[in-house]
Amino acid sequence: MLLMADPLSDLEVLALAAILQLGSDAYGVSIRDEIRERTGRSVSVGSLYKAIHRMEERGYVSTYVGEPTGVRGGRAKKHVRVEISGREALGDSVRALGSMLEGLDVDLGVT
Repeated sequence: MLLMADPLSDLEVLALAAILQLGSDAYGVSIRDEIRERTGRSVSVGSLYKAIHRMEERGYVSTYVGEPTGVRGGRAKKHVRVEISGREALGDSVRALGSMLEGLDVDLGVT
């Protein structure tokens, strides 16, 4: 049996996956856009930043401030990276979902 000490919310799962997809280009707006492009789900920047903050408190992600850019009026972006514990938590969530779906005799339309 799989026991998850601190399970991720669905938004946290999507955010971690988006951050991993984006690599060093992961910051609030790019993460939100990646989630929308891949899932069709609209996420507010506020709820995304709350999720990132929760994950940072748990040690799943870390943030750092990049260099200021002219595009943002000289403001720097706050970048996000996934830590090893975040990768492990994401893996636990994916395995738990797989376990729940295993043997399910319903056509979910997933290819």
